[in-house]
Amino acid sequence: MFFRQRSKQSNDTPQNQAKVIAFLNQKGGVGKTTMAFNTASALVKQGHKVLCLDMDPQGNLSQLLGVDVDETDGAQAYNLLINSIRELKALHSPVLFQDALVKGKIDLIPSGQLLSGFELSVAGISSPRQLILKRMLEKTGILSQYDYVVIDGPPTLGLLVVNILCACDGVMVPFRPDEFSRKGLGNFYEVLGQIEDMGVTKIPKVLAHIPNLVDLRRKQEGEDLARITHDLESEFGQGNVVEPFLNKAPLVKSQAQRKSVFEYQSKEFAPLQGQFDELANLISKNNSWNGLSEAR
Repeated sequence: MFFRQRSKQSNDTPQNQAKVIAFLNQKGGVGKTTMAFNTASALVKQGHKVLCLDMDPQGNLSQLLGVDVDETDGAQAYNLLINSIRELKALHSPVLFQDALVKGKIDLIPSGQLLSGFELSVAGISSPRQLILKRMLEKTGILSQYDYVVIDGPPTLGLLVVNILCACDGVMVPFRPDEFSRKGLGNFYEVLGQIEDMGVTKIPKVLAHIPNLVDLRRKQEGEDLARITHDLESEFGQGNVVEPFLNKAPLVKSQAQRKSVFEYQSKEFAPLQGQFDELANLISKNNSWNGLSEAR
């Protein structure tokens, strides 16, 4: 089993504030950034106002949205996080939310290598380190300006991911159907359990597990997918594992050109567009945001 039985928790996110959705997995190379980018694009296509928050020091989501932090003035997520901590006044910079915001069809708070020093920067503070992102989102008023905040997280289980989990309402978990991903998922849910034990905030709802880059021509891959799907749906409920993403070539093409799949008219993109529309529908039509226990 991936996770232990949970107590029911209430949702404390006001209805007029943005829902925060994170794409997370401890394992790299599972397509988190591509999934976040295209799902955000699908939400915008539905008419929602969306902010992408890049919380990966690699900054891949920022690059997909046309921003190279190394060529800007450096205002990014790290500055907003540090500026929200009163104890770190000596490290504050004159960067406001508006300074870091890159406006477009999808608005963006970019990331960069500065964020890799986040854990060291906050090591000595006395306030709860796991709630820095949550409090930053509240203090800056970001949540009142958008329908959805979509976060791309790093491929780790460190303090950045803990902050993301404490700040978000829902989690989307892309994975590859192999034994390494299975072990990574187990580790991910151990961290969720530890956050629950802290008792400092609500636990996000796991909205979906997304099998990505799947090649069902390989017998072993099909068997691994069936095994992981069975375990996850036993734990989180039927339908929690969505339809596998099989068509790799169009995703690679769109990513290389820094475009969403919705910017192409070719028939080869139609199945992917439909799948990302379904992910957006899963988010926008979800009326139950009361934590992971609701998925049971």
